Amino acid sequence: MVFGGIAEVMIRNAMTIDVEDYFQVSAFASHISRDTWESIPCRVERNIDKILMLLDEKHIKATFFTLGWVAERYASMIKRIADSGHELASHGCNHHRVYELGAALFREDLIKSKKLLEDRGGNPVVGYRAPSFSINSQNLWAFDLLEETGYRYSSSVYPVRHDHYGMPDAPRFAFYPNPKAKLLELPVTTVSLFGRNFPAGGGGYFRLWPYAVSRWFIQKVNDHDQRPAIFYFHPWEIDPEQPRQKGIGMKTRFRHYLNLDCMEKRIRLLMNDFNWGRMDEIFLDHAG
Repeated sequence: MVFGGIAEVMIRNAMTIDVEDYFQVSAFASHISRDTWESIPCRVERNIDKILMLLDEKHIKATFFTLGWVAERYASMIKRIADSGHELASHGCNHHRVYELGAALFREDLIKSKKLLEDRGGNPVVGYRAPSFSINSQNLWAFDLLEETGYRYSSSVYPVRHDHYGMPDAPRFAFYPNPKAKLLELPVTTVSLFGRNFPAGGGGYFRLWPYAVSRWFIQKVNDHDQRPAIFYFHPWEIDPEQPRQKGIGMKTRFRHYLNLDCMEKRIRLLMNDFNWGRMDEIFLDHAG
């Protein structure tokens, strides 16, 4: 960004993509059984290829938090992500919330998803994001297992109040859940207004707020807090032609389908308005 011929140094924010298909979202879990996933037409590859083209056009490197289920079935796509210079990170295997698995199964899930992504991408996997931000005050043991299984950071906490997730009392910015350990937690971005944290890191809120609000939120984090923002979206959010699910509640329908036709345009604006990079390069290079 240039003002009066003088280049302003912009904070580099983290652009992240949660790689899952439209039928794998947690909000559909009670409507679409995991046993039926194999029989449902997938659209993740076409959407990821569109995202890769957009990132290349804007000269942005991003972090792709990827389901092991997707990596198993789309090996060439995973290789394209890695070969394009993006970071591959884990989103678990089958989009189970951490508290649904328990400690033993969660450990197995961490190991399996990490190995799958490393085998397909050819690079070490050091980052993890829990499906539906499902690490909270009731399962802090998850952080110890992440470190034990070779991860260096997590982005699994959203410091907000929400009916499906959230850890509102967590720090808003990077912290070590165990001061004696080396695993770094990188919460999704919020802004503090009127004594409350408001979501500013993407997802459904990015489609709900007018773009000017989201832009102001991120700019506030950069300018006032002097911190990088962490933004995320899903491949299915740029796909307004995805099959519509029947029999879902009005709230779920509203949250999932709201403004899908505007999303790609908003993502393009966001990529133009801020400086973006990979999670590992922004945060781990300075973690000490």
